[in-house]
Amino acid sequence: MNKIRLTLAVAAALLTLLTFALPQRVHVERRAFIDAPADALYALAISNAGYQEFNPYKSADPELEIRLFGPSSGVGSGFRFDGADGNGTQTIARVEANRAVEFAIEMDDYGPATQTLAFESRDGGTEVTWTMDKDMGQNPIARVFGLFMDSMIGKHFNKGLENLTSVTAA
Repeated sequence: MNKIRLTLAVAAALLTLLTFALPQRVHVERRAFIDAPADALYALAISNAGYQEFNPYKSADPELEIRLFGPSSGVGSGFRFDGADGNGTQTIARVEANRAVEFAIEMDDYGPATQTLAFESRDGGTEVTWTMDKDMGQNPIARVFGLFMDSMIGKHFNKGLENLTSVTAA
């Protein structure tokens, strides 16, 4: 009986130690070419109301509650959200005129993350890159959770890029 307990204790300790070998930082990225000028896409992304036109979480959760705050656009503008996937805030933290908008995401249950929408003019349209970067910290459970972030978040980015394409279609 003691051998079994010792074996289980050693296995649990090794499993815990192995989780620290998992990546601490997670990066999710999706791209799409959109037949619209970069400045038009940027104008939507930098605006509280404009972002809601392509917000992928609204498509996934019809009961999602959105409450805008701050200026109508630019650094400091943002919204609070409360829905099936969680609640928190999204605030514009940094902008690069007609090239990129960086959002600070604070989710009550998941902690902070950074999302960026980058726009590069190309061939009569725009290459849009949507990224998220998150530090999973030292928590072994969070690091395991990080292994699934690409599939969990990536589907929302894909939907957001589809929505952005639809909103800007002539």
